[in-house]
Amino acid sequence: MLRGKSRIKSRLVFKIIFNAREKIKYLFRQQRNIMHYDFAVIGANGIQGRIVSRMLLEEGKSVFLAANDDYNMEGLIDHANSDFAQIDLRDMPRAKRAIRKSGAPVVVNCAVDDYNLAVTKMALELGKHYLDLGSEEPMLRDQMALDKDFKAKDLLAISGIGSTPGISNVMLRYVKDQFDTIETVHVGFAWDSNIPKFVTPFSLDAIEWEFTHKAKNLKNGEWVEEDPYACSVDYYYKSIGKQRTQYALHVEPVTFYEFLKDKGVKNIERMGSYPSHSHATINTLIQLGLLEKTEVKLPTDGSIRPLDFTIEALRHIQIPEGYTEKEDIFLKVFGTKNRKPYTVEMDCVAHTLPGWEDATCNVDTGFPAAVLAEMIADGVIPERGFYTPEFVVPPEPFFAELGKRKLFIYENGKRINDASGIKSLIESAPNGNGRQNGSSASPAQK
Repeated sequence: MLRGKSRIKSRLVFKIIFNAREKIKYLFRQQRNIMHYDFAVIGANGIQGRIVSRMLLEEGKSVFLAANDDYNMEGLIDHANSDFAQIDLRDMPRAKRAIRKSGAPVVVNCAVDDYNLAVTKMALELGKHYLDLGSEEPMLRDQMALDKDFKAKDLLAISGIGSTPGISNVMLRYVKDQFDTIETVHVGFAWDSNIPKFVTPFSLDAIEWEFTHKAKNLKNGEWVEEDPYACSVDYYYKSIGKQRTQYALHVEPVTFYEFLKDKGVKNIERMGSYPSHSHATINTLIQLGLLEKTEVKLPTDGSIRPLDFTIEALRHIQIPEGYTEKEDIFLKVFGTKNRKPYTVEMDCVAHTLPGWEDATCNVDTGFPAAVLAEMIADGVIPERGFYTPEFVVPPEPFFAELGKRKLFIYENGKRINDASGIKSLIESAPNGNGRQNGSSASPAQK
């Protein structure tokens, strides 16, 4: 009998505590509806949007979550410091009302890049700082045409802050002043997994683009278009090993060229390297037309893009138990210093992190975006206008924040950040500018 009363009492206490907690969350949210959120994340239901939102929330920030549905967002929406609005970027006036209501001073755009220009203009009109994961060249040029408008409103906008573009751009800023002249830059990523099972690497929209479009590279001072499989480079990638490499149509060569014109750069190539099992599956999806963006009519009413169907189908597939990934974001710069050949190789190595298994190696895209959002909010970057990262993001504090999140940066094989931030070797570097000496030899190229 006493045992039964004890159980009833325990249940009653639990119910009281539960109800009190829910009441506190409700009151907090009501207060947040009046107060301003720290950040608004658009596309918060995507791979990167969930990573960015979770990191910001876990660091005590308040986040306004905006997405076209709430799939797989339970932990984010239920957080006491968040609120959620369902938006459709094809209905920009409604999306604008939601972002305005959030009061967030910084907009982090993690939606597909088709909408980057529209969201940039929305942020500008609402008086918000802005960042996104990157645009293709034509849209980026349209975004950069808004530079004067962002300056006039005392706002900062940065496009292309993830892994690459993103970390790679800041690594380029870090090494530029080590060189007297720069002739060649190779930039890209290589990744692999411990289990040869297909897991969507990142946005299928972006993957389809990279696999099916000719890359735009700078060769001997001229812009050329090259088939993805025309790449003859065969690198041994840090933490990955030797792996097939291909060109990819990306914006880095264009922005890198603008950044390095004063160094006389002649060659810039953007590359990507996938494990064989993932590469084969992607090619199969493309050959079957399952990544097509043209709508097809359904036997019943309506139509659908095969790409949208594939994305929806694949996001319901669970990641295999014990599955992990590793990735190398690489930057290889060849030039001269003191009239001698000089080379610097930068790497950012990422692994699947405990507690973040469902994010795989995509943390090296989501974390940098969240870090930069916090840097903008904290006033770390004084510039105003529209930029890509290599022009304005200070490397040392950025790398320090990545190190705290176990994204480690290497300069010619030596790690320059760790879990406590920037390693002491930066402070004691012989040249006093936080950089190690480069090499007169080429990186491992076989």
